[in-house]
Amino acid sequence: MSEPWEGLPEILAAEVAGEWLTVFPDGLPVWVGSDEISGQDVVEALARSEFLRRTLQGDVRLVEQSHQALSLRQPTTEAFFQQRWQTYLATVTDEPSLHQALRRFRKEAQFRIIWRDLLKWADLAETIAATSAFADLSIEGALTWLYADACLQLGTPYGRDPVTGDEVPQPMVVLGMGKLGGRELNVSSDIDLIFAFPSSGETRGGRRSLDNQQFFIRLGQRLIQALDQITADGFVFRVDMRLRPYGQSGALALSFPALETYYQDQGRDWERYAMVKARVVAGGKQAGAALMESLRPFVYRKYIDFSAFESLRTMKSMISREVRRKGLEKDIKLGSGGIREIEFMVQAFQLIRGGRDRELQQRELLAILPELEKLELLPPDVVSELREAYVFLRNLEHALQGVADKQTQLLPEDEPTRARVALILGFEQWADCLAALDQHRARVASHFADIIALDDETETSAELDEGWQALWLGELDDATAITWLAGRGFEAPEATLKSLLEVRSGRQAQTMQTQGRQRLNQFMPVLLEAVTRVDNPSETLSRVLQLVEAVMRRTAYLVLLLENPGARGQLVRLCSESPWIASQLAETPLLLDELLNAESLYHPPTKSELVDDLRQQMLRIPYEDLEEQMESLRHFKKAHVLRVAASELRGTLPLMKVSDYLTWIAEAVLDHVVEVAFANLVSRHGYPLRSDGSVSDTDFAVIGYGKLGGIELGYTSDLDLVFVHKADPGLSTNGEKPIDNAVFYTRLGQRIVHILSTQTPSGQLYEVDMRLRPSGNSGLLVSTVSSFERYQRNDAWTWEHQALARARGVAGCPDTLAAFEQLRHDLLCQHRDGMALRTEVVAMREKMRASLGTPAPASGPPSVFHVKHDSGGIVDIEFLVQYLMLAHSAQHPELTQWSDNIRQLEELGRAGVLPVADTEQLRQAFITLRSTIHRRALQNLTSRVAGDAFADERAYIQQVWQRVMLA
Repeated sequence: MSEPWEGLPEILAAEVAGEWLTVFPDGLPVWVGSDEISGQDVVEALARSEFLRRTLQGDVRLVEQSHQALSLRQPTTEAFFQQRWQTYLATVTDEPSLHQALRRFRKEAQFRIIWRDLLKWADLAETIAATSAFADLSIEGALTWLYADACLQLGTPYGRDPVTGDEVPQPMVVLGMGKLGGRELNVSSDIDLIFAFPSSGETRGGRRSLDNQQFFIRLGQRLIQALDQITADGFVFRVDMRLRPYGQSGALALSFPALETYYQDQGRDWERYAMVKARVVAGGKQAGAALMESLRPFVYRKYIDFSAFESLRTMKSMISREVRRKGLEKDIKLGSGGIREIEFMVQAFQLIRGGRDRELQQRELLAILPELEKLELLPPDVVSELREAYVFLRNLEHALQGVADKQTQLLPEDEPTRARVALILGFEQWADCLAALDQHRARVASHFADIIALDDETETSAELDEGWQALWLGELDDATAITWLAGRGFEAPEATLKSLLEVRSGRQAQTMQTQGRQRLNQFMPVLLEAVTRVDNPSETLSRVLQLVEAVMRRTAYLVLLLENPGARGQLVRLCSESPWIASQLAETPLLLDELLNAESLYHPPTKSELVDDLRQQMLRIPYEDLEEQMESLRHFKKAHVLRVAASELRGTLPLMKVSDYLTWIAEAVLDHVVEVAFANLVSRHGYPLRSDGSVSDTDFAVIGYGKLGGIELGYTSDLDLVFVHKADPGLSTNGEKPIDNAVFYTRLGQRIVHILSTQTPSGQLYEVDMRLRPSGNSGLLVSTVSSFERYQRNDAWTWEHQALARARGVAGCPDTLAAFEQLRHDLLCQHRDGMALRTEVVAMREKMRASLGTPAPASGPPSVFHVKHDSGGIVDIEFLVQYLMLAHSAQHPELTQWSDNIRQLEELGRAGVLPVADTEQLRQAFITLRSTIHRRALQNLTSRVAGDAFADERAYIQQVWQRVMLA
């Protein structure tokens, strides 16, 4: 008699045979063997999914109870889940038991859904509907219990009814976004939520009244923990709140009027795209319906809105960059011809025509496709192919995720998983599955190109002088090649020829595969011709060759440059003008994507656009994936710094704006890093508690000193940081693994430094200097605001108060930042002994000059001048301003409002502390010297220039220094 697994693919048959006794040491469970479930069914399940095997092995009783409640052969319905939730809800007596009930419920539901999906007892429609219904019920069930409990503890929130004007209890409304909103949830997916409540007001019936927003923020935090927190029983759903207004920096819950105002005044195109799928999934359904109706005009314009194509192109370009950066070509969601492209095509028509054609105002993609055919927006054959591809890709997605209950869309590399996926989808072998996938993706990519694709310019090397090809392939003798190069403007033809030979005969080129070698041979003649258009072709080529060698294993970048003459021209121009930019591109070839759009390359975004860009880029990366967070942050920084450098070279950004932009980039990064680090710690230890029993909304702030505080960052500047918080260090966090608040914030500071300064494959985000914190390197990494104040008032040196003149809050909790700014103002406005102060500042300046400046020569004038540290340099101006700030802020408190030298100088002139003529000349000298440092950084040069440089500026700075500091 044959074994039941003998019909399986060989690799899976061996695996099931080896696991059978481990999973069922006492034989098959009693619920197997009936007419409905056979032993063969169990074998098929074990072959298809490690998750099903683990559940059968570790929790067979739970599976049996579920099967008794409703046979696995029967379709999974929302009504069944509602019935089962009541069974679990009956065990709930407190918050921990609620968490346990939800997680046990999830395990049962997930087993049922994945079993039926992978054995093909359910079609795609049932699987996504059941998964979405389970999510809805989990959110509703948790919210209902937590809302009632919160009202008992804090009172019931009341607000004014917009129709009657009466004071009525306020519900929470939970919006589900993305696939949850569209009732298309994956079998292993996170959920995107937005929390809202109808109107402002206060709670009633509690120990003390509480603002409605604070009530709903606390309720939202508890709801997230109920669903997202990992306990001994696992978790329910990963919850992502970053689609809410202002992202992670925005309030966790907003009133309806606040939401409406945000979307009306600040809503971005990508938020319109997201709101297409928005749906009320839990809470006050009637109130939620009114909210959705009020937001409809934001999503669906009354007119035909073709601008949607451009915004979707932009979003697709961003995703394509991520695909290249992460090597996600095998991602069936994000890669070419994947699920996201089908979604983009459908939602493009919804955004363009939905305001006029209301039948497009639906959420489910498969319901909208036939409407596009009826409206004659897409031909029937295109609709049919997109539908077939979508069903295939979603079934494949569920197969990939159901194998181990993991959120993935990447094609497997190992043979057992490939065999499982092929079996689930009904193919005899993986190659057949892959062939079908490739066919579907090719069709989708073709339709996407017809509807939304970018209008890339293309150019081939067909019209090039054949001599460039002969030169690159080594078909010319050396003398002829050198003459050829010299005749076309190469300033060092012998060195250029040698460089080309080294690249062509180098190990990397010699070991390239055939297709890669063909691409290289196509690209190099085009590049050689392109560098003749700049003044220094030999030098430029040597810089670009660093990049060529860096991408020889990833020749898709060569194709990008070959097919985009605009990007190729920008590459040559930038490398000609800056070796620093050339090295950045070689280190991070993905930055080549920035060259595709000259408009954005030479016009960096505003601060709000920067923050929004970072938010979009980080939306789909879970906070717990710290490695990917760090890589993405590094790319974001490098891409935007490249834009700033390109703009400075072209002259579209003056010096003051260059420093502004570099500082804004750092601030955007710091804000996000604080959010990530805080969320990581909260997931482990809960939120820090306050003395009134509420939870902390970080209560933590990052203070920037030096160039960051003074809004004067350069291309290679480090970050001088100090961390403070205003939580009670004697209290602890509220998680399952509580720790003291003091320990929590110390770990928060450590994690922030780690994220910023760790070397990853993409380099370091920023070098961090924490030596300006109280007591320097021997002091605590994070101080309370009160201890920081005590140190500054009682123990700080004069130079530390000088540093405070250039300090400002740059990231973190608004309340804590405001507390620091008030403290800084008070400290700078202290009365000081003018003579003693001047003596100490001059002594510190001499000490710095002796250690960092240029040593005086034995005879004659110095041969070099250090723009920053030598006499008459930048630091003289900085010390002069800091001295005057400390000496005169008590009489002129308005001096403290700025932290940068330029505006401080202007304020000193307005206050009459320094003659306006002096402040204006010092300001111009400061800008001139700083501009020099910026320009030299782009040339990979130091801050040391010729000894006779800037004679007039230095003489004037020395004169003012002598008059003010040494008189």
